[in-house]
Amino acid sequence: MSKVMSHNWFEVCKLDEIPPAQARTVKAGDSVIAVFRLSGDRVKAVENRCPHKNGPLAEGIVSGDDVLCPLHNWRIHLNSGEVAAPDEGCVKTYACKVENDMVLLKL
Repeated sequence: MSKVMSHNWFEVCKLDEIPPAQARTVKAGDSVIAVFRLSGDRVKAVENRCPHKNGPLAEGIVSGDDVLCPLHNWRIHLNSGEVAAPDEGCVKTYACKVENDMVLLKL
């Protein structure tokens, strides 16, 4: 990650560096975080591993506010990190926002 902003907000990249309905990964210590660009240029961030078999969520298909794990199609809600029923589990979510065309992540 690059420049540290105030109150633990970090610059990730410019918004246009993340293609629509795709993600970019960021390493923060031992964690890898997937930062998704959704419709309306909204951004969401979750840990980059499916709770089922540790699939790389950044490589999944974005559907609305969800991502489908590329390994077994588990649906993860990007707002809450919860896995859609009938599957069970959760991934950690991170605060994320866009300011002046820059994606910021709070750690």
